Amino acid sequence: MPVFKDNAYSNCLLTFLCVGSCHGRVQNSFVIDAIKQPNSYENNIPFSDTFTPRSGLGSLATHSTQMPGYPFATALPFALDEQHCPLFLISDLAEHTKNLITDSRASLLIHSHDGQHVLTTERISIVGDVTPIQLSADGIARYLRYHPDAKEYLALGGFSFYRLLPQRARYVAGFGNMGWIENEEWSTVEVLPLAEERNLLQGITDTYSGPGPLRMLGIDCYGFDVEKNGKRTRQRFSAPAGAVEQIGEVVRRFLVAMA
Repeated sequence: MPVFKDNAYSNCLLTFLCVGSCHGRVQNSFVIDAIKQPNSYENNIPFSDTFTPRSGLGSLATHSTQMPGYPFATALPFALDEQHCPLFLISDLAEHTKNLITDSRASLLIHSHDGQHVLTTERISIVGDVTPIQLSADGIARYLRYHPDAKEYLALGGFSFYRLLPQRARYVAGFGNMGWIENEEWSTVEVLPLAEERNLLQGITDTYSGPGPLRMLGIDCYGFDVEKNGKRTRQRFSAPAGAVEQIGEVVRRFLVAMA
């Protein structure tokens, strides 16, 4: 049965993924410990060796309509959908939105916020197409768990969800240690369907009975995110994620241990 490891994050948490199956179809998948030294890369690298933050703040570069030929970069909050693709909730009047309507090609830079020198920390530049997307009720609920303040923007109106569909990404594990991630690698990452995540969350919400408020933010094939007393932590499975029922049992054991 998978066990969990407690790893805190601020705006950007690091999740080292190994491609596996939520339903036990792949027997040798696992989640790499965050303290493991990254491999040395020369050209293409597997998606499983990179980090993918669940949510945080990134820099999105779009093609400027005001200054054709020049990039326009802006800071945006994001959260991953169930397919591990970045989602944004952006104003219809924003400059980057106007740019994306004209040209959907964009690049998102994400880097860790662990206080180390920027040239020695993991970071990833995702290149792809950012287009409007109609999220399901479960998809919106997932985004709002990670960004509760976004509920005010939705109520205000004039804000829409956009999704970055990666075509290629450049991963830098540290100084002089980098490589490319191809679209094929990204598309093979296993997902936990939103309906199954919802059912898991509903089934374990009442498990925790300890002091202080606790919120479950999200569950996926590689771990889960919780917020207690305003502090967010990512609990990563250190063994293969099995059936959905098994994932739920691991989460419940964690919540009982926190009580």
